Amino acid sequence: MKINLLAFALLLLLASCHSLSNSNISKKDVKKDIELVTTEGTIVLRLYDDTPLSRNNFLSLVKEGMYDSILFHRVIEKFMIQAGEAVDEQALKKKKDLLKFEEVVPAEITSTHFHKRGVLGAAREGDDVNPERKGSFIQFYIVQGRTYTDSTLEIAEKRMNKMLAYNHVINDPANKQTFAKYQEIVKIRDSNNEEAIKQLKNQLDSLAEIEHERMIPYSYPEAHKEAYKTIGGAAHLDQNYTVFGEVISGMDIVDKIAKSETNDRDRPLDDILILSSTLIKRQE
Repeated sequence: MKINLLAFALLLLLASCHSLSNSNISKKDVKKDIELVTTEGTIVLRLYDDTPLSRNNFLSLVKEGMYDSILFHRVIEKFMIQAGEAVDEQALKKKKDLLKFEEVVPAEITSTHFHKRGVLGAAREGDDVNPERKGSFIQFYIVQGRTYTDSTLEIAEKRMNKMLAYNHVINDPANKQTFAKYQEIVKIRDSNNEEAIKQLKNQLDSLAEIEHERMIPYSYPEAHKEAYKTIGGAAHLDQNYTVFGEVISGMDIVDKIAKSETNDRDRPLDDILILSSTLIKRQE
């Protein structure tokens, strides 16, 4: 066990050094907090050191002003608020291409970080197009969440493990051909291949059900359960999305944004913007 822990620590150090050497951030930057000034008020974030790829990507975006004039484009009360779309998408694309930002960031999913109220996570595309569960380079969410009981936590845990089972199946080399075929025909989706898509998806879902029954399920640690039952969160997302920071002040602003009136696509009717993002001295 000591050897494994040492190896893991070394990998984190190497990842951190590698990502620092290929970015515009310094060692001083990683010790700073991030201030997001929004149209609704100010939110301050602190990033985790044990998710260095996600941390350094976010810091780089802040330093380059990529979050200025970014929208909170998806808002679901008692769940989360999500940002990452720009008022001017073409201008954002040009800036991203110029600065050579990658489209995705490798997943950094750990058993330490979980979806308690106030955490910062990397939004991502679904497993069918993103089986490695890589995070978006720019889109993030902040969990507002809700509180749980023992029974609702049990439901969330089953939902989470079903997601894990499906991910195991589509990453299993034995299912590589089936999954590749499914991805291929989904890309050219039309009325002629709907039945084939359905059959392949049913096949993958059936394999996931078998995997769910035989795998060792993930169980929430007691400390996580207590947090979900007291301060709340979004428990079903655990082990499937990268959590890489948390709000240290401004949760009242998160709550205010979460209460915004939205359309049928969960987009606020009135634009809610990040006006500026800045690295600031760490608040203690």
